[in-house]
Amino acid sequence: MNSIGKVFNRLKAKNEGALIGYLTAGDPQPELTVDLAEALIRGGVDILELGLPFSDPIADGPTIQAASLRALTAGTTPKKVFEVADSITKKQKNLPIVIMTYYNPVFRMGLDKFFSEAKESGVEGVIVPDLPVEEADAYRTVATKQGIDTIFLAAPSTTKERLTRIIACTSGFLYLVSHFGVTGAKSAVEDSTISLVKRVQINTRGRVPLAVGFGVSKSEHVKGLVAAGAEGVIVGSAFVNLISGNLGYPDKMCRELEKTACELKQATINPV
Repeated sequence: MNSIGKVFNRLKAKNEGALIGYLTAGDPQPELTVDLAEALIRGGVDILELGLPFSDPIADGPTIQAASLRALTAGTTPKKVFEVADSITKKQKNLPIVIMTYYNPVFRMGLDKFFSEAKESGVEGVIVPDLPVEEADAYRTVATKQGIDTIFLAAPSTTKERLTRIIACTSGFLYLVSHFGVTGAKSAVEDSTISLVKRVQINTRGRVPLAVGFGVSKSEHVKGLVAAGAEGVIVGSAFVNLISGNLGYPDKMCRELEKTACELKQATINPV
């Protein structure tokens, strides 16, 4: 078991959910990402998800699309993202880092090189939303060889048969997409999402932790999802919005990120 699993086990023993915080690496400048990540960590995130920017982020809504464009315009490359991850892991020994990207950058680097550099930089898991589990055998083989978790996604439309296959291929945690569509902060968690969490966690229980993302942005969202059975919540657009709303003011970015992370983390504690 790598550190992602250990984090979930530790939090479960304390009746807490995991707060997984997302940042697009390199947004707005590569040299700021470490400071922004450390602000989230001070705020209480348990796992850090770094987006490796890609020009066609099909699973992401306008907020993260804009962040990816800012990062690419600032010269962010996969090499720089791994350097950022390495800088963070050297300071934060017990906080797992997960890379979220699309298959094109992985393919262009080559599986062996991508996962070798990920391992060297301290990355513990990788999420590739546009890689179907049915086509991921080689990807999983190389990742497993490097000891890196392969985190797959399930959606509201995922059939029971396919969910079983996805769970069998997933390590670290299962990323449950809370609603149809793309990423982006929402005003409320729908009843259908709560029902979805309850249905899926019956299948994941005792096999792999269940984390819910897409639209999670408020404390009440976090409380409701954890109470429904989610072992973790993934917050992305809410944090990225704080960055885009404070461009040119890095100190304020950090303060806002830390404050919001703290509020969301508190909502994972004894939510029932």
